[in-house]
Amino acid sequence: MKHIFREYDIRGIFNKDLNEDVVKKIGYFLGKKINGDYVFVSFDARTHSPVLHNWLVSGLKKAGKKVISGGMLPTGANYFANFRSLCIEGIGKVDIGGSVQITGSHNPPEYNGFKITIDKSPFYGKDIYELGDKIIKSDIKIENNDSVIKYDLRSDYIDYMANQFSHLKGLEINGVFDCGNGVAGVVLRDILERIGIENYEILFEKPDGTFPNHHPDPTIEENLRFVKETLKKRKFAFAYDGDADRIAFLDQKYNYKGDILAYFFAKNMKNPCVISEVKATQIMYDEINKFGKAIMYKTGHSNLKTLLKKENCDLAAEVSGHIFFNDRYFGIDDAIYVTFRIMELIKNGFDFIAEFKKLPKVYNTDEMKIKTTEEKKFQIIERLKKYLNENKEKLHIKNIIEVDGVRVVFEDGWGLVRASNTTPVLVTRFEAKSKEKLNEIQSTFQKILQQFL
Repeated sequence: MKHIFREYDIRGIFNKDLNEDVVKKIGYFLGKKINGDYVFVSFDARTHSPVLHNWLVSGLKKAGKKVISGGMLPTGANYFANFRSLCIEGIGKVDIGGSVQITGSHNPPEYNGFKITIDKSPFYGKDIYELGDKIIKSDIKIENNDSVIKYDLRSDYIDYMANQFSHLKGLEINGVFDCGNGVAGVVLRDILERIGIENYEILFEKPDGTFPNHHPDPTIEENLRFVKETLKKRKFAFAYDGDADRIAFLDQKYNYKGDILAYFFAKNMKNPCVISEVKATQIMYDEINKFGKAIMYKTGHSNLKTLLKKENCDLAAEVSGHIFFNDRYFGIDDAIYVTFRIMELIKNGFDFIAEFKKLPKVYNTDEMKIKTTEEKKFQIIERLKKYLNENKEKLHIKNIIEVDGVRVVFEDGWGLVRASNTTPVLVTRFEAKSKEKLNEIQSTFQKILQQFL
């Protein structure tokens, strides 16, 4: 079962990987890592999430923790709980030592997992791997004990959002929101109504963990077909993944990826500091560096969240739609919060289409994945780095960035190859100033890669 303990979270198939014994042990050993008496737990819309909740709680209780349960909530709301004092009837104000969101994110319905926060920071990387090692070696038996302190964090979260964005009252958004039958639908309408947003419709609002209308991953164009159809009569569209920590934002002309959204937000900040990943367009880095500071870092929401706090930057973003505001928020990826920051731009008259057209024209590919093995993927990257550094002049390479895999910069574009931290694949992406150059860079990389596969 070692494969379920991944770089950024724990994830596997319900009752196959995530069975009662394993999940109770996850709760127990996590409980031993969390400081303080209280842990907050919530879950997404998947049909088996309540079962995992009870198993996890049993493990946490065995570790001596008091568990506060928020029920079904978006992942952003779970993160939000870490930064609030929870006022619990009969107990008083409580600060939690950590939280666990039970979610399969954008994976198929049979998957589920755990996103973990401890001491307001993501629990990831070697900490997760070490947790996995302890669980695999353990033969502890944990009895059922799923009693919890129920807490209405949903109301706290809605109140907070309504207060933060009360200045948007009366905004005629002329928009459509696609909840994808995920947990965005738990809070979105109530926040829109509380603020007083007008002229919108919501698709697939009711949480349903079987995802009957489309797969809950807005990075896949096919999953946006309903909002694109609705955009024929609406001006803006917002779509969410299953646990509502990623967003897609579209208008009638463009689908703006997370790196471009980061540029739009940065344009409306004074001396912005923005962090993004190695997959992001060079345009974003070049343009933000003209009026602020842009930092390239490793892919992965936990990596970006951690560096965001360390550098005290305003904003971080992944191409996939994880966007983290440290400016006026808590440095967490919360697509519901991001929705209303986009609405602020709309209210202020920001012209997305015109601003996008002003950017230098580039051509890029989507992520392309090459299957390999867990054992080989990092070895291939190391051999590739060595080859590229030894042949820098011959290949007319301007720069080699090794912060995450290898991003090779040429005069008119770049190519990226990195090992996925979560699956046995290599991820590639290419960008250039012309289609011809894009094809040339992509072809060059693919020929080189073939030597090492």
